[in-house]
Amino acid sequence: MNRPLIITDCDEVLLHMVVPFRQWLEEKHDVHFDMREQGFTEALRHKDSGEPLERELVWALLIGFFDSEMHRQAPIAGAVQALRRLSEVADIVVLTNIGERHHELRVAQLAGHGLPFPVFWNQGGKGRPLARIVAERRPRAALFIDDLAEHHHSVAKHAPQVWRLHMVGEPEIAGGVPAASHAHARIDDWATAEAWIAARLADGHAPFNPAETTESLS
Repeated sequence: MNRPLIITDCDEVLLHMVVPFRQWLEEKHDVHFDMREQGFTEALRHKDSGEPLERELVWALLIGFFDSEMHRQAPIAGAVQALRRLSEVADIVVLTNIGERHHELRVAQLAGHGLPFPVFWNQGGKGRPLARIVAERRPRAALFIDDLAEHHHSVAKHAPQVWRLHMVGEPEIAGGVPAASHAHARIDDWATAEAWIAARLADGHAPFNPAETTESLS
């Protein structure tokens, strides 16, 4: 068996994303981003008309942000220091829903912030790719961190032995995001999360819940 493994998301866990994205939209595209809305369909609106953006334009703007504006993303408070300390006792990889087009940019971005960890790009649910990573590395314990509830659901189904921490590191949206029902804990600050992560990795594999592997997953 190998060292424990931490598999972490990037945006809103390691780096701020929605706030710099909002700032860029308002500065360069005359688009208002209401972060209280849970989905981009209603959250992004033309400033002049108040009408929601067309879905195709939303995705084009997201791609444009990652093409040229990733330098705007700053680390979540405490993330870099906590992961550096945790890297002394565990291997760390980043599993991020960013396209192959932006993979190398993300690798360089994280390395520039002092986080030179392997980065896996993904689209869709994270359960299957995470299960493959865990199967290849065979850690004696593994822990997943993400801000989106659907990914905790996916990981619970495909890798139920992995501990799951729900973290929303952006204070401007954390209060409006319900705790993920398929996560083992919800902690939004790294000062508290670091101790919880270290303790869970020392515990070994997460308790197995057979029901989680049989639930339907969209």
